[in-house]
Amino acid sequence: MIIYGKQTCLYALQKHGEKIETIYLNKLSLLPKPLLKEFGSKIKTIENKWAQKLSHSGNHQGILVEMQEPKEPSLETLKKEEFIIVLDGLTDVGNIGAIVRSAYALGADAIIASGVSQLNIPAITRTSSGAALDLPLLVVPNILDLLNELSQVGFELYGADLEGAPLQDATFAQKRVLLLGSEGKGISKRAKEKLDEVYKIEMKRDFDSLNVSAAAAIFIHRMSYAIK
Repeated sequence: MIIYGKQTCLYALQKHGEKIETIYLNKLSLLPKPLLKEFGSKIKTIENKWAQKLSHSGNHQGILVEMQEPKEPSLETLKKEEFIIVLDGLTDVGNIGAIVRSAYALGADAIIASGVSQLNIPAITRTSSGAALDLPLLVVPNILDLLNELSQVGFELYGADLEGAPLQDATFAQKRVLLLGSEGKGISKRAKEKLDEVYKIEMKRDFDSLNVSAAAAIFIHRMSYAIK
C-alpha cells in the first residue's frame, strides 16, 4: 500500500521500518538525517506531478511511502482481548481514522468494522496519523453474528445512543464492547436489541449530538477507566 503525508510517513518509518519497501521524496531534506541514513537504499526522488498521481491528488507534503499492509487479525484472537470497538456501518474514512487514533491512544485493544465488506486501510492509516498500523483492525460483515459471538465469550455489549442513560454515571465490565453507529443512521435497530446497556453524552447546551469520532473519544476514555 502507499501512504502519504509527513506525519503519517514519519510514524511508519520510525515504528515499522521492517515493512517499508520504497520512500518517495520531493526533497531529501524532508527526512531527518538518521532516517536518510537508515533507509538510503529505499529512497527515490520524485517529481511533484508523479507524487500527485500516486497520492490521487491528496496532500502528500512531498513524501510518500510504499509499505506492506498490516495483516488482519482473526476474530478468535480478538476474543482474548478486553476492550473492543465495533463500528456498525461506518464508512467515512475521516471518522474511522479519528476513531482509530483515539482508540489506540486511549487504550482500546482492537476495532471491528461491521456492515461493510472492506476497509480502505491506506486512507485510514493516513487519517489516523499512523495509528492504524498498530491497532488491530478486522472486518466482520454480519453485525448480529459478531455481537452474538462476542457475548458468548463473556463480553458485555454497550452502545452509544441518544436514548441511553447518562455516560458519566456508568461503569463497565472488564471485557467490554463499545458499539458505534453509522454517521447518518446510528446503531441499527436489530443490533441495539443485542446490547446490554446504552449510554449517551449529556450536553451542557441545547445541541443535537457530537460527531461520531468526537463522541467515540469521550466514550473510549470513560470506558478505559470506569471499570466495575
